[in-house]
Amino acid sequence: MPPPRLFNAYVMVDWSASSKPVTGADSIWIGVLKRNVRFQMAFDSHNPATRADAEKLLTSILDDLKRKNERALVGFDFPMNFPRGTAAALKLAGDPWRALIDFVAKEIKDKPTNENNRFQVGAKMNRLMTGEAFPFWGAPARDEQTMLSAKRVREHGPKDLPEFRLTEEAIKGPSSIWKLYYQGSVGGQALTGVPVVKRLMQSRAAKLWPFETGWKPLTLADLDGVDAVFAEIYPSLYGAKPQGKEIKDEAQVRAACERFNGLDEKGQLGAIFGPAKDDPRKDVVEREEGWILGVNA
Repeated sequence: MPPPRLFNAYVMVDWSASSKPVTGADSIWIGVLKRNVRFQMAFDSHNPATRADAEKLLTSILDDLKRKNERALVGFDFPMNFPRGTAAALKLAGDPWRALIDFVAKEIKDKPTNENNRFQVGAKMNRLMTGEAFPFWGAPARDEQTMLSAKRVREHGPKDLPEFRLTEEAIKGPSSIWKLYYQGSVGGQALTGVPVVKRLMQSRAAKLWPFETGWKPLTLADLDGVDAVFAEIYPSLYGAKPQGKEIKDEAQVRAACERFNGLDEKGQLGAIFGPAKDDPRKDVVEREEGWILGVNA
């Protein structure tokens, strides 16, 4: 008999911080791999034009899976948190990861038209953290201000907040969360995406990995009573090649779904949720920074 699965469905999201409705390349793509009416695993992709539409669609997808008692692994392609020391620099109380998520969710204003205030929030965080246009950077000319420069003002020094989290240093591929604009603006995606993740989790029995599960291999016992596990993914890890009329973003969410489904089918998915033995980075990963699912520790 095959080993028991941790999850019954896989929902992978390629996010966008666009300030206007957009579809196609460089927009939001949602990939869903779940059982069809014949109980076979089947993939569907969706391309909502706005973050508001994406949130409604994700709510519907996850509610449907919950009704069927099918546990979902939900992946988003942006950091779920910030480099170590950020919460302290903002003088936030409580668990650093939770305090930062709550702070961002409170500050971000995102209209149904995709208009949002991410540049104002980045500028405010710069003012509170350093009193200068650092470490956040990147903005169109109309949004440039005293505390947020269009271009990067300087390199990160030894006394500054780190440019990258430990997980990004482990693969040296992703952009820094401090980048708010231009190609690969991970910061803009995180600021607009984290509030959505928080709201989606509030309406179901969900856990945010690794903060609420621990940075360790997952077992079925860890998931007892859990409807969904939300995690950070980096689709570029899977070398997706578009098939037929697929565009790159669509292929990437499909490849991520297929990757996690394939590992789960073999009983190997649980192992990638954390190192097999104690790691000196464990406290920082679990309390502050998080980790990218599938990146070897």
